[in-house]
Amino acid sequence: MSNIISIQELENTKDKSMRIKFNDYIEGLELVEPLQADLEVNSLGEFIEVRGNVKGIVKLVCDFCLKEFEYKLDFDIDETFAKNALSDSYGEEIELKNGQFVTDLFGSDEIDICDLLYQSVILNIPNQKVCGINCNRDSFQSEDELEDPRLDVFKNIKINPK
Repeated sequence: MSNIISIQELENTKDKSMRIKFNDYIEGLELVEPLQADLEVNSLGEFIEVRGNVKGIVKLVCDFCLKEFEYKLDFDIDETFAKNALSDSYGEEIELKNGQFVTDLFGSDEIDICDLLYQSVILNIPNQKVCGINCNRDSFQSEDELEDPRLDVFKNIKINPK
């Protein structure tokens, strides 16, 4: 199976719609098993809409205890692409309506599914990665690791209240 959506092929389908089942690893993501995505791609005139669901398990490192853990992914995708350059005054993305953005393909004749899924996974990984509700970073780090020598200069600061 190709990991590329051909815009020409999409336009030549009967209802200008494609269903894509993705089941593969993506370079740059430390996946425990192949990422699974069930996507529906629709041509809407000047725009292409990609909707679907993504599932998988990715390995992350806890921000507190630094242990590796598995994080379950299960999220929906709703992406819109502009077939031709929208305007020179816009960047690569513009906002259509509240919370929805359009990615400009700049006349490209294809969409890379792996790139789309990679970006979607990265955006769905939490900012603060914690291995569990009972994570206790103190039990995994020695006292020396908890202290940052760069902060030693602040130990002897005296503040005079006015």
